Amino acid sequence: MSKGKILVIRGGAIGDFILTLPAITALRKQFPKAHLEVLGYPHIVQLALAGGLVNRVQPIEARGLAGFFARGGELAPDLVDYFSEFDLIVSYLFDPDGIFQTNVGRCCHGQFIAATHRPNEGEKIHAGKVYLKPLERLTIFDADPVPRINLAGTRSTASLTSQAETEDGDAVERVPTVALHPGSGSEKKNWPEANWADLLRALVNSTALNLLLVGGEAEGERLRNLVAAVPTARIAVAQSLPLVELAVRLQPCIAFVGHDSGITHLAAALGLPTLVLWADSVEEIWRPQGESVVIVKESTGLDALSVERVATELAQMLPV
Repeated sequence: MSKGKILVIRGGAIGDFILTLPAITALRKQFPKAHLEVLGYPHIVQLALAGGLVNRVQPIEARGLAGFFARGGELAPDLVDYFSEFDLIVSYLFDPDGIFQTNVGRCCHGQFIAATHRPNEGEKIHAGKVYLKPLERLTIFDADPVPRINLAGTRSTASLTSQAETEDGDAVERVPTVALHPGSGSEKKNWPEANWADLLRALVNSTALNLLLVGGEAEGERLRNLVAAVPTARIAVAQSLPLVELAVRLQPCIAFVGHDSGITHLAAALGLPTLVLWADSVEEIWRPQGESVVIVKESTGLDALSVERVATELAQMLPV
């Protein structure tokens, strides 16, 4: 296996993939000379490639893959050849009847590990640890369950330095930036838009910070409303960026504020001081992991979380 080929198969959303990164990292550490590949959604799994954890990523949307989920299905020849190349396949796909595993076994004689695609919420074990558990079959024990993404050397149109240059070449200090993501994949996880507007006003009026609002296509209206509510040149918007590009934009920020969302998991994995406005997900399982992650919530629901408390918690996270 030391120089063999390993495939990790992972579908799911951004947060699911980031919580699987500790398993991918553990495989890389255990088999540093092996070819490690991920089959998944390209716009998400590119994070592992940009972070130097894997050698290659491949799209999971291949039409021929459907045959692998049918009992005795007709298997696409190109995928038969593809799976046959691997000495180890770790699959996090939902496959309760083992149909996918059986069909892969028809073309691949390497080891197949069927991993849990989603934690059992009744057990209240953090997802990162759940996704690591199957690797014990490879004598991988006590691996770090915290997702970590290192994008050193990855650049975008946004500077990653702490300084900017004036037109005459003199270096000037770049104003620190706090990133904020006022959306999520579910409206019930979102803090009220009016509260976000009040928080932005408080930050603009009481600090010299620049603010970066981030969001996807579905959050465009909310981002536009917030920018209109707090008109200032100190608020920039990063909307619908490719995930790696967004990670690069977030990386130099001094803090992040967001909901229970994949982007919040991304910020935590980048090592940002991360303030999470928590709704009703099972915290023991789904909370973002990291040394600088703070969860704030109210027993009566997210709507009851005050702007003053969020502003205070954020101020305590910022560098003096």
